[in-house]
Amino acid sequence: MTAPINVVGGGAWGTALANAAAGAGHPVTLWLRDAEAAAALEVTRENPRYLPGVPLHPAIRATAEPETLAGAQATLLVVPAQTVRGVLGSLREPLASAGPVILCAKGIERGSDSFMSAVAEEVLPPGMPVAVLSGPSFAADVARALPTAVTLAAADAGLAATLSALLSGPSFRLYHTDDVRGVEIGGAGKNVLAIACGIVSGRGLGESARAALIARAFAELMRFARAFGGRPETLMGLSGLGDLVLTASSSQSRNFAFGQRLGAGASPEAASGGKLAEGAFTAAALAGLAAARGVEMPVAQAVAAIVAGAAGVDDVVAGLLARPLRGETD
Repeated sequence: MTAPINVVGGGAWGTALANAAAGAGHPVTLWLRDAEAAAALEVTRENPRYLPGVPLHPAIRATAEPETLAGAQATLLVVPAQTVRGVLGSLREPLASAGPVILCAKGIERGSDSFMSAVAEEVLPPGMPVAVLSGPSFAADVARALPTAVTLAAADAGLAATLSALLSGPSFRLYHTDDVRGVEIGGAGKNVLAIACGIVSGRGLGESARAALIARAFAELMRFARAFGGRPETLMGLSGLGDLVLTASSSQSRNFAFGQRLGAGASPEAASGGKLAEGAFTAAALAGLAAARGVEMPVAQAVAAIVAGAAGVDDVVAGLLARPLRGETD
């Protein structure tokens, strides 16, 4: 039997990616921090908290023992963006012999304003290969083996192609690129902009307004990518435009749903509903990085202000509508 694929993180997305990797023909070690949750998952073969009704693939072994991660072909790190540094630090030793680490969180670290690949390179042993996976995908779709396509990026184009082939299965298709920063920007930025689209929906501003916002938000994302080294063609693909369209139009998206509740009048604290919306943590960092480089991102800045409680929805909408008219491609 070949060496397993590790999946670190037992939430909805981690469980879904474990099923996808097993469906691609690999034994999978699914690591959870909570030993009781791992033991229950082994017995019930279902993750009722995050993916109720979706059976765990028979090739998956759930565990909380860090040493079981050593010797894998690759490790998918599927934890929230703000915990990536801590989890990698705690698992640094077993992961050192566990193949490339593939980062699946979409965000920017608060405090350092670092993208996930930069965080990983700081924590992991020098020279350890790091890749990024992102794209339009809902965990429930992937877990149920519904057709899904995403992007995998690594600075080494050959490694990106190898990992994409390794993880692609009958219904889970991976495209590859060496534009790591472009893929990271698409994943992190679209979460913030999806909140804006949710606000428009929750405020009842209409589908025309939401369509216009998606287009203008994507223009912001392109400007940001150019300023930070991402390639425009990457943002036009699955990890940019594809992911934005998905998460800016469905309440299955936690970021869109968070925005809907904000638009309906909920406070930022109440709008979270106890569920993680990565864009709420990324908004301030995205807006701050943009301002530091002189990148105009009024929609992202508006979201950051609303999430921080520094501005009300109606005032922000009025401000955006009052902005000077300009050429569409300016």
